Amino acid sequence: MKTVKFFFGALALAVVSMVAAPVMNAQENKDAEGNIVRHPYLTNGLWDNIFVNVGGGANFFYDNGDLATGAALNINAGKWVTPSVGLRAGFNGVTGIDKLFGYFHGDVMWNVTNAYFGYKESRIWDVVPYVHAGLVYDRPVAGMEWGAGAGLLNVIRLTDKIDLTVDFLGNIYKRYSKAGYVSAAVGVSVNLGRTDWTRASEYHNPADVDKITAAEAAAAALTAANAALAADKAKLQKENEALSTEKVQLVETAKKATETSGIKDIAPASFYFEIGKTELSAKELKHLDYYLANILPNVKNGKATVVTGTADSNTGYAKRNEYLSKKRAEYVVNLLKERGIDTNNIVVKNSVVKAANGQAAFDRAVVVSFE
Repeated sequence: MKTVKFFFGALALAVVSMVAAPVMNAQENKDAEGNIVRHPYLTNGLWDNIFVNVGGGANFFYDNGDLATGAALNINAGKWVTPSVGLRAGFNGVTGIDKLFGYFHGDVMWNVTNAYFGYKESRIWDVVPYVHAGLVYDRPVAGMEWGAGAGLLNVIRLTDKIDLTVDFLGNIYKRYSKAGYVSAAVGVSVNLGRTDWTRASEYHNPADVDKITAAEAAAAALTAANAALAADKAKLQKENEALSTEKVQLVETAKKATETSGIKDIAPASFYFEIGKTELSAKELKHLDYYLANILPNVKNGKATVVTGTADSNTGYAKRNEYLSKKRAEYVVNLLKERGIDTNNIVVKNSVVKAANGQAAFDRAVVVSFE
């Protein structure tokens, strides 16, 4: 019973440190919006997150009711498997008042600060309780014995690679009767390899990156295609506006012609076709009917009617354009004939025209003129 009381009494300071440290370390890992971020981490390479620690202090022994002190030397090496779980192997000794003492042990460590508040590379103080077991060498009395216990490691960050450590270790081992000791040591720990951790949520598979890149390229191509379509649409709108303007001018010309008696000369009239078409649209048919009803009757007698079909050379093949120009002229002659116009003396022509100033729409036409 005395052994147990001694052991827990000696660890009282360690327990107080464990309770107080989380309060002082409430540096919760937060994102840019201030939200606490808690996600699993990827494991690092075999040679990452390794540390080597050397420290010195004092050992406090209990042996058959007697208390003694001695110098303590801690030598440890370990690895963090995750930000919260680590493994360590070490030696604790060296002397008591009248004995040579050493403890070779293996430890399982739990970083409660990272476990409760999330890993944060810049955190100043981490609290790490651990359990341990191993062989105790105690001369001249007992020789080798098995020992086990618990401890509390405080890790104070100095740089990315160097930490200050304060280590409390309690051990109970059995010789001829119960014995135990508490060790307190201050030391320096050197971190080897990579020292930070990557969240699984922040890791991007290279295959996924390639897919994202391809999707972004496809989106950029669609954006470019939409821009090209918008440019074509704007161009067609300008052409339609030009046709509308010409139509208004023709209507005004026709109106003036009807209001003027004895018209001697009539300007040529043009009827426009859609690209690739050999028939007039409904709008242009109305235009033709208006022309026949209001303009043609005022032509001076003796004038020969000339119907010229045209096609623009900027689009399509030459043979196709020649065909379109002929068919358009023949089509309009047939319309005139259907509307009661004497077509026997009509002169039919066709030509392929190169658009001036890029106005190809004006060259897909049939022009009615007089000679």
